[in-house]
Amino acid sequence: MKTKLEVLESSEKDRVHDSTLQILANTGVRVNTSLGRKFLAEAGAEVNENSQVVRFPRQLVEECLSLAPKHFKLGARRPGWDLEMNGGNCLLVADGEATYAVDWQAKERRVATLQDWLIATRLLDSIDEIGVYWAMVESGLKDSTHHNLVKYWRNLVNNFSKHIQDVINTKEQAPWVLEILEIVFGDKQAIIENHPLSLLLCPQSPLIIDKQYTDAYLAVAGWDIPVAIMPMPLMGGTGPANMISMVIQGNCEVLAMLCLVQAAAAGTPVIYAPVLATMDPRSGLYSGGAIENGILGVAAIEMGRYYGLPVEGVGGGTSQFIPGIQAGYERVLTGFMPTLKWPDLIVGPGLVGNSMVLSLEQLVIDVEIFRMSKHAYRGIDTQEENWLDRLIQQIGPGGHYLGERSTVKAIRNGELYLPELGYHGPYLAWKDSGGTTLLQEAHEKVESLLASYMPLPLPEEVDRALKELEMRLEIEA
Repeated sequence: MKTKLEVLESSEKDRVHDSTLQILANTGVRVNTSLGRKFLAEAGAEVNENSQVVRFPRQLVEECLSLAPKHFKLGARRPGWDLEMNGGNCLLVADGEATYAVDWQAKERRVATLQDWLIATRLLDSIDEIGVYWAMVESGLKDSTHHNLVKYWRNLVNNFSKHIQDVINTKEQAPWVLEILEIVFGDKQAIIENHPLSLLLCPQSPLIIDKQYTDAYLAVAGWDIPVAIMPMPLMGGTGPANMISMVIQGNCEVLAMLCLVQAAAAGTPVIYAPVLATMDPRSGLYSGGAIENGILGVAAIEMGRYYGLPVEGVGGGTSQFIPGIQAGYERVLTGFMPTLKWPDLIVGPGLVGNSMVLSLEQLVIDVEIFRMSKHAYRGIDTQEENWLDRLIQQIGPGGHYLGERSTVKAIRNGELYLPELGYHGPYLAWKDSGGTTLLQEAHEKVESLLASYMPLPLPEEVDRALKELEMRLEIEA
């Protein structure tokens, strides 16, 4: 029996859906892109060009939901690493877009560098629990020139070989991203079939679809690139100040963007991925470690499953700026609950300080938290062979089970979880070994992984083609 957690009853999910349909039909969403409004008007939405507000009839929303595929894969360059959405598995996505990094010894933050991005990207590739890339820190490459965009992608695919989830910043970048994909992954048909890249689209809260990133997505419509729709309303700020209303608004923003995506290219794969976040009422800032984030994360996953869509959940935040006691308990409490809902993907590891600060040590600690959470999700195996009534009678009062075949089997098949991080032996042995702290052990783990791991190399002709494209664009700049 799997461990179960529920925050919304069936009738409450029905009401969220009904409220969403009413809001989309009566209030609508402001769509700042004229091309997006054009697609929606052609699909049957009511468009006011003066206000740029689009209203979505119930029938349109229901039809677009039916067009979004429920099963598809996220492809990878590394053999055996294609991820089946709605396939019953759950893997981590790196948390992304930090602007700072923390020095683990000095416990001080500094501005993140290109080297931080390179190291973090290679570390992500080395950890099996992480199945999807997101840029953990802003690399400083993508936003300036097309030459730097190619340089960014060349560094990315040389250091990471699993599925890539990213953004296209402008519609002008879109043709170059498509050319890079063809160089690395094959022709257009191969990209359509294998989905090596998924894109993030983040509607602005409350109830706005932006122009810049949406137009960048629309420039690649027809390539069947999966889209993770990730609005980020802040409870009490850009979202209403109670949790059920946050679920409704986030759902409105996801479904409005889903309709635009399907209107532009029917059948495009969509991942339900709202980040329903909490404001600290004392400062007005995002509160990464708030327990409400974990509850809202569960509710968001439940709504995605309500529609039968693949789900990208979020969990494991902290308001603390360095790894430690506060970061530990906040990340467990806000990450454990969403993991128990078992989304296809879950965003969260590696950033502290309200997701603004990179910590490689926190990354490996978070992976251990995820492993333990997965074990908790497994629940209790109640297969007939595990009901050891006769053995309990045979051992009787005062006996022990150390030599029993069932004990060995339980250890070998994972019934007993064996942590890969942290100290679990006697006190004197720990003290005699130097009394290593968890943070020290995590740092040593990071160094070991980086020293021993070699990313899957690009074929020489692929790397050469990327380098030639990079050089050509540098000359033309």
